[in-house]
Amino acid sequence: MADTPVLKVVIGGKAHSFDIDDPDLPRWVDDHKLTAGGYPYDKKMKRGDYEDALKALQIELVKAQAWLQATGKRVIALFEGRDAAGKGGTIFVIRQYLNPRSARNVALPKPTETERGQWYFQRYVAHFPTAGEFVTFDRSWYNRAGVEPVMGFCTPAEYDRFLEEVPHFERMIHNEGIYFFKFWLNIGRETQLKRFHDRRHSKLKNWKFSPIDIAGINRWDDYTAARDLMIQRSHMEFAPWIILRANDKRRARIGAIRRLLLSLPYEGRDLDAIGKEDDKIIGEGLLFAG
Repeated sequence: MADTPVLKVVIGGKAHSFDIDDPDLPRWVDDHKLTAGGYPYDKKMKRGDYEDALKALQIELVKAQAWLQATGKRVIALFEGRDAAGKGGTIFVIRQYLNPRSARNVALPKPTETERGQWYFQRYVAHFPTAGEFVTFDRSWYNRAGVEPVMGFCTPAEYDRFLEEVPHFERMIHNEGIYFFKFWLNIGRETQLKRFHDRRHSKLKNWKFSPIDIAGINRWDDYTAARDLMIQRSHMEFAPWIILRANDKRRARIGAIRRLLLSLPYEGRDLDAIGKEDDKIIGEGLLFAG
């Protein structure tokens, strides 16, 4: 990857220089990589506790999938968040032991010329579940409420029309009887910078670091404003925004799976195995997004 310029980052009114090409992470990032943005824990969930909880939850997910197949019920779970929020890893552990024949993940590339000429929602609807399926979206139609307006990839008129139409679109999903989940993975700024730095210097993950990431580093406030308007306009009783504070990926993954399992009335559900939600890291709506 070509060298990138040293970036000026302002956090809490204080200006910092951030050279992502420098293999040494700045102290001001490292000191707040977990607690950024008011995250309520100063230590990660212990690995052993995480692995034990995850195994129990994944067993419950397998049971839930069997129930979906037996009853023909359908699930859509979409995962949104800033770049490096942990969407892909969360989806991975959800799907890790599910039968891929009826559990699909959808991560669409930029639209083709044909798709650009279609109704905006059309290419997403084509991937909706049939009877018995569990479909996750790694980013979704909410691209038009975040990256597209911030980066100038759609017109103001297209953006306004999306915000007007999306509640009606999602009411149709609800009325169809599909179990529908919208997760926003919320991370602090230093957390994002740490993850970008890790990607930039990893021989295994540097393909994840893109020019869009670089362009977005200094558009934090623009993305925050877009997120807030998105939640304000599309947080509805029948399709609420579930906010996960995701600085600690382990807690976020556990939180997402718990919410799914506690919302699905599948046969043989073991509430003791699922456990209770951690209301420090999971909530709903704009107030919890902060």
